[in-house]
Amino acid sequence: MDLHDASATVKYLVRDRDSRYTAAFDAVFEDEGIATVKTGIRVPRMNAIMERWVRSRRAELLDRTLIVNQAHLMHALREYETFYNEHRSHRALCAAAPLRPLPQPITDPDRLDHLDIRRRDRLGGILHEYRHAA
Repeated sequence: MDLHDASATVKYLVRDRDSRYTAAFDAVFEDEGIATVKTGIRVPRMNAIMERWVRSRRAELLDRTLIVNQAHLMHALREYETFYNEHRSHRALCAAAPLRPLPQPITDPDRLDHLDIRRRDRLGGILHEYRHAA
């Protein structure tokens, strides 16, 4: 097991219920102190949701960033997670972010003519946040 060489601590292995994962497979991880957690039964979208998260993170961040070391990778992933949950709009949430409610629509015509939008760059300009100026 190369996990000890990478100085990584792993507590859980999440896997599906495929028949190719035998009891001997689970026993190898159990001997290393890693608990095996099986995915839910008849939950076809479980993998799709995680695959979408991984694809978004890769396309929007990792494919555009030269990662220098593990500390840099962890910092970039934390920043992206914060951006993804607190700012990035999601189509399924009517353009709201998961941890931020949808803002009230602007109905005043005078305010529409004088919008002051500010951009904040994150991770050296790879990610952009847009907000109304106070």
